[in-house]
Amino acid sequence: MNRRDFLQTMGLAAAGLAGAPSAFSSSVPAPWFDISLAEFSFASDLFTGKMNHLDFPMIARRDYGIGIVEYVAMFFNGKETDPAYIKELKKRAADAGVRNHLIMVDGENIADLDSGKRAHAVESHYHWVDVANELGCTSIRVNLGALDQEGSAEEVGKAAVEGYSKLLEFGQKNKMNIIVENHIGHSCNGQWLSGVMRQVNHPRAGTLPDFGNFCVRRTKPATQDIAGYMATTCLEEYDKYKGVEELMPYAKGVSAKSHRFTSDGNDQDVDFFRMFDIIRKSGFRGIVGIEYEGGIMQMGGKTGYPNNSEGVRATLSLLEKIRNAG
Repeated sequence: MNRRDFLQTMGLAAAGLAGAPSAFSSSVPAPWFDISLAEFSFASDLFTGKMNHLDFPMIARRDYGIGIVEYVAMFFNGKETDPAYIKELKKRAADAGVRNHLIMVDGENIADLDSGKRAHAVESHYHWVDVANELGCTSIRVNLGALDQEGSAEEVGKAAVEGYSKLLEFGQKNKMNIIVENHIGHSCNGQWLSGVMRQVNHPRAGTLPDFGNFCVRRTKPATQDIAGYMATTCLEEYDKYKGVEELMPYAKGVSAKSHRFTSDGNDQDVDFFRMFDIIRKSGFRGIVGIEYEGGIMQMGGKTGYPNNSEGVRATLSLLEKIRNAG
């Protein structure tokens, strides 16, 4: 082969290789779930003023390398009606390279048995849909029930379907998912909440299965607020693994709640590997949020929990181990 033929042959070969770069590059598959950070992980710091709500996106990225966040409505401290405040929060998230995912809203009871109160409760959530839209979130998380909820499972279920359906209509108009967490009262029963989802049958509806909120009967809170709720004791718990399995067909996210850890990095109260086996088998491909609750437990006078930073890092490490295992 002369020099001209050699160069021509090599040129053709190079052209062929350029058309098939995969022959020399390995494609890295996308992870089967993304990890977000829930603001409630720092509830004790936010309540005591050690952390500023506006700094949360930056802290998520800088301190933990997490690029998706979940806000909590109460930590807006009434400033959600201030356009300048929302603009600043949005800017800080963008500057940090963080995606705003959802807002957890604990407002009036949209499953109230009183039709007038229920209608008012539904409308009270509208402005949170607007705020979430402005921030670029995909969802708001709501409750079906209240700490002082009255009525049977059937009565509350009927009210929940009616109120939730009304709120979903508003969500549909504004392209916002309205998702429900197993959080309070009857919603802590996986069968009950999945039944509500079947009845509303709406594309904007969904669940946010939480590993730690399956207490179906607890002591009465002394006060109707977060402090009163945290001071209560669970008297009867629904099977958390069964509950997550029942809620996963409707899941638009997962809340990986954690409290304490063993020496080898596993959660003491929840078998995360068993949970994620259930989640993977459901076909879920989405966002799993870290919601560390040990700090708020300490704030309530309980001991033996890591501080917020340690708890978030331990949960992140555990989730990464599970995700890397495939």
